[in-house]
Amino acid sequence: MLYNQNPNIALIIIGNEILSGRTLDKNTQYVASRLAPLGVELREVRVVADIEGKIIAAVNELRKTYDYVITTGGIGPTHDDITSAAIAKAFGVELYRHPEAYAALAKHYGGEENLNHGRIKMTEIPENAELIVNPISIAPGFKMDNVFVLAGVPEIMQAMLENVIPHLRRGVPVKSKTVQVKTGESIIAGVMTELQNKYPNIDIGSYPYTNQPDSADGRHGTNIVFRSQDEKAIDAAIGEFAEALSKMKINCERK
Repeated sequence: MLYNQNPNIALIIIGNEILSGRTLDKNTQYVASRLAPLGVELREVRVVADIEGKIIAAVNELRKTYDYVITTGGIGPTHDDITSAAIAKAFGVELYRHPEAYAALAKHYGGEENLNHGRIKMTEIPENAELIVNPISIAPGFKMDNVFVLAGVPEIMQAMLENVIPHLRRGVPVKSKTVQVKTGESIIAGVMTELQNKYPNIDIGSYPYTNQPDSADGRHGTNIVFRSQDEKAIDAAIGEFAEALSKMKINCERK
C-alpha cells in the first residue's frame, strides 16, 4: 500500500436494506472523505446482511487485519437490529443494560415509564464496552477494543463519527489533485502507465465519463486523479502528464 505509515480502517455496512437496493449507502463516501484529511485511510468496505454469523465473522476478521473497524447499522429497537448482540458474541461477552444508556434514554423519552421493550433494547451494550454519544436520537453506539459501532442512518452516523475521531491515531493527510482530459482513457493509458512506474509513491487513478462535447470525439472524457502524501511529487507528475498530452495534441485542464 502507498500509505502504510498511516492508520487504516475498515467499514462494515450492516443491513438487508442496503443489499436489497431499497436504501442507498451514503455512509461509505462520508467516512472516507471525513477521515482522509486526518491521515486515516479507508482500506476496505463490506456490506453484510442482518445475519448474526456473518456479522461476527466480518468483525473478527477485520478487527485483526486493520487498525480500526467501524460498523454502521443494526443498533435500533426492532427485531432485526442484531448488531449489538453479534458484537458481544464476537468478543465473547454478554449484553447488559448499561446504566448510563438507560438513564439517557429515560430522560429523552420523558421517564422510565415510557421505555418500552424496543427502547430498552437500545440500552443493552456488550460488557466492557465504552459508550459513543449519539447527540441526535440519543441511543448510543459503543466501542469495543478497536471496533466502533454506530447507527446506520446517515445523519446520526455522521454525528456519532465526530465522537469516534478523538479515539483515532492521526496520520499524514493524503493530497488529491485532478486533471480533466478531453479524450477517452484508452488513448492516454500508455502515458499513465509510464507515470505510475516513474512515481510509485503516487496513486494515479483513471475515471472516464461521457457527454464531453468538446472532446476529440465529441463524447468521451476522463478525470485523472493523483493522490499522494507528497504534494510536490503530485505537481511534478501532473506537469509531465500535461507535457506528454500536449505533444499528443490532447487538451487537459487541472480541476
